Amino acid sequence: MRTDDPLSQVADDPLPPVRDVLAAIATGLWRWDNASGTVTLDAEAARLLGLPARAQTLTEAAVRSRFHPVDWNEIYGTVQLAVAEGTLAEARLRIMDDTGRRVLRTVRSRSKPVLHDATEAYELIGTLQEVTEPAPGTAARTPVTGDWRRSREAFLLDAGRALAEARSTEEVLRVAAGLSMPGFSPDGLAVFGAAGDRLTIIGHHGHQPGDDGPFSAMPLDTDYPAAEVVRTGRAVYLSSPEDYRRRYPAAWPLARRFERQSWAFLPLTVAGRTMGAWMAAFAYPVSFTPDERSVLTTVARMLAQALSRAGVAESERELTEGLQRSMLPMLGPQIPGMSVAARYVPTGGGLQVGGDWYDMIPLPSGRIAFVIGDVQGHDVRAAGLMGQLRIALRAYASEGHRPDAVLSRATRFLSGITESITYGSSGSGADETTVYDPRFATCLYVEADPATGVLEIGRAGHPEPAIRMSDGTVLQRATAGGLPLGVDPDADYPTTRLVLEPGETMLICTDGLIETGGHDLDSGWSRIRTILEEYEGEGDGGEHGNGLEQLADSLVQAVHGPSSHYTTGPLADRREDDIAVLLLSRTSRPEQRTARRTVLTIAQAEPERIAGARRHLRELLHDWADDDQVDSAVLMVSEMLTNVLVHTDGDALLVAEVSGEPGARRLRAEVADGSDDLPHKRHPGELASSGRGLVLMELLADAWGVDPRGDGKSIWFELYEVASGGEGGRPGPE
Repeated sequence: MRTDDPLSQVADDPLPPVRDVLAAIATGLWRWDNASGTVTLDAEAARLLGLPARAQTLTEAAVRSRFHPVDWNEIYGTVQLAVAEGTLAEARLRIMDDTGRRVLRTVRSRSKPVLHDATEAYELIGTLQEVTEPAPGTAARTPVTGDWRRSREAFLLDAGRALAEARSTEEVLRVAAGLSMPGFSPDGLAVFGAAGDRLTIIGHHGHQPGDDGPFSAMPLDTDYPAAEVVRTGRAVYLSSPEDYRRRYPAAWPLARRFERQSWAFLPLTVAGRTMGAWMAAFAYPVSFTPDERSVLTTVARMLAQALSRAGVAESERELTEGLQRSMLPMLGPQIPGMSVAARYVPTGGGLQVGGDWYDMIPLPSGRIAFVIGDVQGHDVRAAGLMGQLRIALRAYASEGHRPDAVLSRATRFLSGITESITYGSSGSGADETTVYDPRFATCLYVEADPATGVLEIGRAGHPEPAIRMSDGTVLQRATAGGLPLGVDPDADYPTTRLVLEPGETMLICTDGLIETGGHDLDSGWSRIRTILEEYEGEGDGGEHGNGLEQLADSLVQAVHGPSSHYTTGPLADRREDDIAVLLLSRTSRPEQRTARRTVLTIAQAEPERIAGARRHLRELLHDWADDDQVDSAVLMVSEMLTNVLVHTDGDALLVAEVSGEPGARRLRAEVADGSDDLPHKRHPGELASSGRGLVLMELLADAWGVDPRGDGKSIWFELYEVASGGEGGRPGPE
């Protein structure tokens, strides 16, 4: 008996030498030295590998050439897993001939890794034994060969894709619960996390509600498999109840009532940090072969990555939503005589925060200011600037400044804080970088008097407001305006005054409401107009303005619902934008409803607004029966406004009112100015370029006149609605 042979062992005298026993059962011995890259074989192991039947030492490459390439890759992964877990490495391997084209036999390898403390090198000492390859499909849980390998690869691909697409912790847990592993599937799952020195349960499947109670908030030093996995980062496999009871006697009473037969506890590791543990429990015995452990380990790694991504996404979502909620104010208390509703919808991109905002500010005068705006950009900087600008506007308004002064101060403020931005750490300044990053913001500022309905509006590059009258007519109100905030620190912002009559509703919004879905300003406005016209009025909402809330929801759904996706606008590739909407309605009882009425001011310095007044009048008469009368009204109003701007030094004030029932309505249009000079009817010659204003009114109007006032005069005309093409009656002026 040779005791100096490293491949032989000495037993008691009654037993034969191990070498002889292994030779008798056709089992070979091998030793794989990872440090030197050599493999030592005894004679039987060499024969099984298709080599001369003698003990020999070969290079790793020479031995690898005898294995099927696929099997070599599999055993390499199995060995790495065994080294990491300190368990046996077991696999089936196909031995190839010298040409590498024909399979000589299939062998079964079982080996134990031996680690060297000083280095990361290891040795594998194990056995090789010839086995019969089973027919396809005859072994449900065999080591990696044939159909099982293909099923496992398909399962891992599907599992990886499903976990990668999960966007929340709840979705990740739902995917994990639905995984059907090839050949063995757990019927109980649990995902554990760590919070401080306590074990937590993130989610579970296959258990009854309340079953997680004893395991929640368990100290990490508890003698429980999941706690040990979190502490050590090493997997724990328990193939039988006896194994569980022997290794964890204190925790066994908690696990016994679930009547499971095998358990696997695997670490959830991300970037070298163990963030928790995954438990897979089986209702039948599982031996946890290296192949099965490999599948479970791969799933655990994918599950850890998916949970980490979901956790980061949820944290970012919570942060951005909390940031946006903190920056967007709640609407204040109810305003006597008025109802208010507002909505904010972030862009469809991943960042749930942007530069749109709205605000409602009580003023020292007792009036209420309503503000809506949009800071350029969809990033965190835009959100930060929005918060600063909103606070600045609130401060200026609370000081009692008028709308023009508030906007003038705001543009100087925004210009000052967006000239440059510095990135990097403070201190020496060596790592700091200054980048010129100018931003601008559009804004609409409305100061409202709840008692009278008077609105004073200042506009900085923002879309104009829209008014829905009590009879359903919707008008875009032309308002004076200036440059967006932050463009010119010395910009001026003229104001426009109008009256919100009882039963009327004003809409102010950011351009996202108009242009979302690929629309431009024209097509997007047409879509919004339809929603406003179909609104049945604030009276349906009751005293608390629920109807206005429904209108706000309808406006958002109109641009985010199916219609915006299936009927896109002319700019289909336009990037989606944030949406901010604010609705202000002056409440009334039905008997208080007034006629359809609008007021416009045309300044001497803005003659181009006469074209807007013509468009505005056509919108006011959108349902007038006779188109010829509409053309006549537009012509006379244009003539009256032009005369004021040409022959006086003041501004022109247009008041147009439609009263009566459809089919028999009256239009009264009045233009007032500050001049005391009364117009006179003249008889211009053929080539005269002026003097026809009163002649036109005499020909086209049903009634007209000039009324002197203490501070000027007003010229007015009336038209009485008749059916298109009909003669109709002409009632006299009231």
